[in-house]
Amino acid sequence: MRGHIEKRGKDSYSLAISMGKDANTGKYKYQWTTVKGTKKEAEKRLSEILNQLDTGMFMRPGKTTLAEYLERWLKDYAKPNLSPRGYERYESICRVHLIPSLGNIPLTQLKPEHLQKLYTVKLNNGLSALTVRYLHTVIHKALQTALKWGLVSRNVADGVDIPRARHNDMQTWDEYDITRFLDTAKDSPYYALFHTALFTGMRRSELLALRWLDVDLLFSQVSVTRSLHHLKDGSYVFTQPKSAKSRRTISLSPSAILTLKEQREKQASIWARLGKTLTDNDLVFSTPEGKPLRPNTVSRAWAMLAARAGVKVIRFHDARHTHASLMLKQGVHPKIVQERLGHASIQITLDTYSHVAPGLQQAAAEGFDKLVSSGYNENGKNEPVRKHY
Repeated sequence: MRGHIEKRGKDSYSLAISMGKDANTGKYKYQWTTVKGTKKEAEKRLSEILNQLDTGMFMRPGKTTLAEYLERWLKDYAKPNLSPRGYERYESICRVHLIPSLGNIPLTQLKPEHLQKLYTVKLNNGLSALTVRYLHTVIHKALQTALKWGLVSRNVADGVDIPRARHNDMQTWDEYDITRFLDTAKDSPYYALFHTALFTGMRRSELLALRWLDVDLLFSQVSVTRSLHHLKDGSYVFTQPKSAKSRRTISLSPSAILTLKEQREKQASIWARLGKTLTDNDLVFSTPEGKPLRPNTVSRAWAMLAARAGVKVIRFHDARHTHASLMLKQGVHPKIVQERLGHASIQITLDTYSHVAPGLQQAAAEGFDKLVSSGYNENGKNEPVRKHY
């Protein structure tokens, strides 16, 4: 018998799993695991453990170190379930921060104070609060998976206080900065890309993955259906949007349509000289040979052109913030801005662009004042004009 269940108390069962015979004594060795819940839940857990033994995925809770667990977790959970770029970030956090500091601690003996001390040390060594919060996100997710796998009885990361992130003030341009920048970028090979970024609010990864079949020049809209990621090994991967809201359709302005038409004509001309025909499956923004653009190269070109234009040098990602901020200042409803940006909820949009709120509130207050004032007679008396509907 490979395993059996013993009742230990109210809503508590012990699982005895046979690990085979001891090489020295010839006696059977057993791995004991406690399950809190019903007998049906204990039977389910026993079945899961036996399956893990069959597939070579079983880990002994009492002897497995955090390093061993994280390596298994990255392989069996993170890699299949995260985007390639997301997996690289998780793997880097584990390799650089978690395993060197806490890797020798047995998984079941990891305590909140271990994590709390690690966060303090990292902050004192110059790591930003935002990065430490991301580190916490990774270890919390890993331990939550360990809890689901029955390797630990609780997620000790729940008992840790994480540092408050210090968000830098958002850097954006006004309409005059945009004009100066685009005038300077007019002769740049990246002009159409930068113009589209400023006029749609799309992410860099979304822009670099855009194909001509995603652009509808007749109905003035662009469909966001995928993203491009450049991995550390030099390869490029196209991934699906990270959420349902990220997959969206964005209406294009007349100037954006004109810019994209010129981009297609220019691209088709270059390809014709190379003996190739531009198709709908080709990238809108690419090298002359049709290969994907390197994201970091694009960002460097953006910064260089901003400096040359004499405007504040902001990140390429801040083109997205600039687009959203200017739309909100125009009085565009936040729900529309949320849909254009692909935020999961309107609350994210409101929280991200709270810096625009004072101006919006002032405009709303003045609008309310005008509305109420229009209800009074022109003779100046406080006698409201009553309208019958």
